[in-house]
Amino acid sequence: MNLSKNIKELRIKNKYTQEELAEKLNVSVQTISRWENGVNAPDISVLPEIAKIFEVSIDSLLGYGKVLSNKEWVD
Repeated sequence: MNLSKNIKELRIKNKYTQEELAEKLNVSVQTISRWENGVNAPDISVLPEIAKIFEVSIDSLLGYGKVLSNKEWVD
């Protein structure tokens, strides 16, 4: 799992500055920087919003490939 790397790569790919991403998530620029540098990680409650902004699954955000097909997901 390389969440910090994925956040940075997705931010750059989507052409967001740290400031823009921070504003979308209502956090400070320093918080984004800490996430990207691996000093801290986002709170689990923020992961769905980050995934939504980047239009990726939480699994892919965390660095995991899709393990099961949609038919195999169990509620």
